[in-house]
Amino acid sequence: MRCNRATAGGNSGPKFLLLSALALAACASLVATKIGDIQKAPGQYDGREVTIAGTVSSSHNLIFANYYQVDDGTGQIAVVTQSALPKEGEHVTVKGKVNQAFAIGTAHLVVIVEEPPSR
Repeated sequence: MRCNRATAGGNSGPKFLLLSALALAACASLVATKIGDIQKAPGQYDGREVTIAGTVSSSHNLIFANYYQVDDGTGQIAVVTQSALPKEGEHVTVKGKVNQAFAIGTAHLVVIVEEPPSR
């Protein structure tokens, strides 16, 4: 699940939208796991559901998988998704499961598999 922006209906003014966006960003940063923490101890997070928030630094549409990199200032992590890829520079909040694809010595490949969109 990826939350990109707050929306409001009716005759709500720009102030409401701004306040909603700020509140959403503040809440996301309070519950978000730091990417640096995941990278420091990938085994402790493997298989756990986490929420991260950050800026998209790149996105890749491959034949077998779509993924994008998220940077939160403490590190970067790849997010595998079934949804449309976000644009570079976009701020995203992502909920998904940490997957330590492999570990050889001190080298680790860790990704987050994003929750599929709810229908």
